[in-house]
Amino acid sequence: MRYMIAAAALAFTAPSGLALASTSTDMITEDDKIAVVMDMVDAWNTHDWDRVANLFAEDGVLHSMMVDPVVGRDTIGARISHLGEGIEEITLRVRHVGVIDGVVFIERVDDFTYHGHSGAVPVVGVIEIGEDGLITEWREYYDRAQLLGAMGLAQDFDASGQ
Repeated sequence: MRYMIAAAALAFTAPSGLALASTSTDMITEDDKIAVVMDMVDAWNTHDWDRVANLFAEDGVLHSMMVDPVVGRDTIGARISHLGEGIEEITLRVRHVGVIDGVVFIERVDDFTYHGHSGAVPVVGVIEIGEDGLITEWREYYDRAQLLGAMGLAQDFDASGQ
């Protein structure tokens, strides 16, 4: 019942030209967007750094919110490859994933071993995906100090511009 009320309220308040993704074959669906994000999870879990980079749009953005964003597929690829050199094991354990207002939200725990240091960090990712199925922006929210400590790093790897 509450869903019917919400749908009715949406119908009365939505602009008349509003098109829903599920009604058009030309638009990427919510399921398609989730599939892109799960493909990214698999790419990390299998250490496929090229696939990680190639899931981003040419001008895509990867932004760990505590540091400056990394812009452009090539730059993202270089950063991920550099980081990947030290990753011995990694598993992104997805707890929840869903789409709100066309944006994918993913809650996960990243378990890893980096240069012999093991750790786990809870993360929330907010991912925008273009109509071509490529990631235009991926924003990450986590405790940066917890991540760096688990990695065994005294200095932030982003502090050196890498």
